[in-house]
Amino acid sequence: MFGNQIRELRRSRGLTLRALAEKVGVGFTYLSKIENEKLEAGHGPSAQLIRRLASELAADEAYLLQLAARIPPELQRRIKERPDVFLRLATLSDADLDGIVEMVDGRS
Repeated sequence: MFGNQIRELRRSRGLTLRALAEKVGVGFTYLSKIENEKLEAGHGPSAQLIRRLASELAADEAYLLQLAARIPPELQRRIKERPDVFLRLATLSDADLDGIVEMVDGRS
């Protein structure tokens, strides 16, 4: 699913596999394996690479990280530090979460 999305985004931007690979700093064969979902277990793209791909492809970084089943290290750390809070957040409705975000943004 992640690989297919990367391929679609790359093609929609008119980039070749080689051009995108060069822009994000990986070999084109590795990028091809990502797109074709041919990577061996444990060899998936890092969160940093996914961020570079998102930037080059003008894509939503959070969505790509989710598709790749990658939780950014800073979020992993916070979840480990405060699992009780994240479990409570997971039960909230979208409207309640939006309210919390608005409140937090208002304090910034």
